[in-house]
Amino acid sequence: MMWMQILLIAGLFAQVPPPYDPSRVDPKPPEELRLPNGKLQKDAILADDYEHSLKDVRELARLSDELKTGLENSGKNVLSLQMLKKTEEIEKLARRIHDRMKRY
Repeated sequence: MMWMQILLIAGLFAQVPPPYDPSRVDPKPPEELRLPNGKLQKDAILADDYEHSLKDVRELARLSDELKTGLENSGKNVLSLQMLKKTEEIEKLARRIHDRMKRY
């Protein structure tokens, strides 16, 4: 019975986190990566993502205009395969833009 109490107390102490030790904390953040031209890698990635997003948004606007025109010209009970493919392209572009913006 006594050994069970000792095991219980030892188990409780094993779960206590160690005290805070400021010497174990890294005082300075890691240095940011730079490209050979001296620019920060993060800034270059952001600029590239911005350009890709602009291109995708332009394509998204073009496809949505084509889809709108197609729907207006077709009857209310007609849905062509081409219009369905445009909606899938629109969905892919929107997801790509969303995922790219969500990263940062």
